[in-house]
Amino acid sequence: MTVEEIKAPIAQELEEFEAFFLESMRSNVPLLDKVIHYIAKRKGKQIRPMFVFLVARMLGGQGENRTYSAAALVELLHTATLVHDDVVDDANERRGFFSVNALWKNKIAVLVGDYLLSRSLLTSIDNKDFASLEVIARAVKAMSEGELLQLEKSRTLDITEEVYMEVIRQKTGSLIAACCEAAAISVGRQDLAEQMRKFGETVGLAFQIKDDIFDYGTDEQIGKPTGNDIRERKVTMPLIYALNNSNKEAKKELLTILKKHNENKKKVKRAIELVVAAGGVAYAHKKMMKLKDEALALIQDVPESPAKNALIGLVEYTTLRLK
Repeated sequence: MTVEEIKAPIAQELEEFEAFFLESMRSNVPLLDKVIHYIAKRKGKQIRPMFVFLVARMLGGQGENRTYSAAALVELLHTATLVHDDVVDDANERRGFFSVNALWKNKIAVLVGDYLLSRSLLTSIDNKDFASLEVIARAVKAMSEGELLQLEKSRTLDITEEVYMEVIRQKTGSLIAACCEAAAISVGRQDLAEQMRKFGETVGLAFQIKDDIFDYGTDEQIGKPTGNDIRERKVTMPLIYALNNSNKEAKKELLTILKKHNENKKKVKRAIELVVAAGGVAYAHKKMMKLKDEALALIQDVPESPAKNALIGLVEYTTLRLK
């Protein structure tokens, strides 16, 4: 199923959401408005708002204002974290364009991220949507904790698969979980809120593993530089498996590259080859597909509808996408 086919049942909601989202970011400060306009013009595929609107529609929603508010909350939070992440990672590009910090420096980027986060919180207050505010607050907490846990473990390279799963549950799973939980609440289906939260979290885990697998491909396959996780000494599932299942020589070579040669392009390429040869990518792919199936099982009993079919298509897209 293509992205356009996935969007079809919620095409009107997504179109109206554009204006709603822009209004939720608006500022009277010219510099801030300029930066926000730059961000808005370079938005991604809107995966998270799609989860919100599809879950809401699947559960019987008909474009309620609270659903738009929930989608804006999540997208504002996501956008704020991307701006902050680029500062933390000292990244000069985002989706093939200059990052905010590359154009306006770190201080302005941090303040813009803070502004977007505050707008997220105020949007829920303005709409008296306190239930969604609680959902988003939990997601912010989890994402911060996950990022810090990953940073701590990247220094010692002693991360286990269990710790890795906890990191991505907090960093990525929590935000998609928030999308789906807030969507259920927005259409008065509190009885299914926890089930939708778990569904979103499980999809988020599969989504992140897919991203981690991409980093062990080639630049030509993916269409963007690979090996960044090794350069940043970020220990993900393919690498964890390779370290635990390689022979003594290969493991020693991998650790040496991570600790001493992670900036060397040829050494990074060699590390990718070692991980692939050890079966790390194949193992991660198997885990990802298992999570995808677990997520789909959580909505198996929901009545059939075009929105449900599109939501299944969106889950499939997150695991089968080529970049």
